[in-house]
Amino acid sequence: MEKEENQNQENTTIETSDETIGTEQQSEDKQEENKSVEEEKELSPEEKIKELEDKLARTFAELENQRRRFEKEKDDAFDYGGFAFAKEALNLIDNLERSKLILESDEALKDTEVLKKTLEHFDIINKDLISIFAKNNIKPIDCINKKLDPNLHQAMMEIEDDQKEPGTIVQEVQKGFMIKNRLLRPSLVGVSKKTEKKDDKNEENRENLDK
Repeated sequence: MEKEENQNQENTTIETSDETIGTEQQSEDKQEENKSVEEEKELSPEEKIKELEDKLARTFAELENQRRRFEKEKDDAFDYGGFAFAKEALNLIDNLERSKLILESDEALKDTEVLKKTLEHFDIINKDLISIFAKNNIKPIDCINKKLDPNLHQAMMEIEDDQKEPGTIVQEVQKGFMIKNRLLRPSLVGVSKKTEKKDDKNEENRENLDK
């Protein structure tokens, strides 16, 4: 009996403790709520108006930024929407150029009227393609005798040339193109370098052997 009474007393004590903790928590929550209400009440009408004006200004700024972003995306889609198609279409020009080189190197066709007429037709087709591209803001990059620009050109080889400043483009391996202000394909080029003198090279080899 005594054990049961003690257990009941312990259970009562625990329940009382839980109720006390719950009451304290509710009291703290209520105090926080009252504090927030009091802080809100402390704002004057002018302060509330200013706070609303700030919120409104931030909202308008966010809407304006979003509008500008949408406008830019729309313009990019209009200007560069055919970017992938244009890049693939450049293969037509490349294939025409390769075909010309193959025909020109064919010994059986060399100096024949057939070859001459065929090459003339190829040139006409090539000019028509370039013209169509130009009407759609796709233009070839002018690179010969220009300084190498990594943003526009890709160097494929170095060519000894004492007449040109080192790094000058002296050969175009593959024509590059721009679509408006964006690079569609870089020009593949050969750039000039100074001729290596044999005496200097032999001296360098001797120094390396001595080391």
